[in-house]
Amino acid sequence: MASSSLGRLTVITGPSGVGKGTLVSRLLERHPQIWLSISATTRAPRSGETDGVQYFFMTRGEFEQQIEAGGLLEWAEFAGNLYGTPRRPVEDQLNGGRPVLLEIELEGARQVRQSFPAAFQLFIKPPSLAVLEQRIRGRGTDSDEAIARRLARAGIELAAADEFDAALVNDDLESALLQLETLMGLAPHPSDGE
Repeated sequence: MASSSLGRLTVITGPSGVGKGTLVSRLLERHPQIWLSISATTRAPRSGETDGVQYFFMTRGEFEQQIEAGGLLEWAEFAGNLYGTPRRPVEDQLNGGRPVLLEIELEGARQVRQSFPAAFQLFIKPPSLAVLEQRIRGRGTDSDEAIARRLARAGIELAAADEFDAALVNDDLESALLQLETLMGLAPHPSDGE
């Protein structure tokens, strides 16, 4: 028996290269009932992007109205465009009993802590900075300068891990995925399905 029909919002953050995207993709494959929150942006749609699928596309005026009305759980400006998490779609999914997952950066997670204190906040950590550097270099997409910036940023982010409800080390993907399921209350109980 469920004590409530309401879903739970889980916020996931961690340094670039820690494997958040891979963990989230695998989690969604195994638990399609989870709704991955869709961000809003003021940037123009790229080829193949659909409003309400990849992003909610808004004008700057519409976005600023959302900020003023408290309609965003978090927001930030990057490269002249605004990005944020609309509150209403998240609340609609939660009220329908669906778990919601929000994968965002550290500053956004801090904002959500203020705007939606009931959210469960999870920090994903690398086994070490050396492993994180290997993963970032392994992508083959960043210059040495960009890698140095990412690692410096990772040091700052890792220092914030204690702010979170839980931290999970992404060393072995399958093990990390099982831990993530348990922390989100998704893992089957040992007595289930035997």
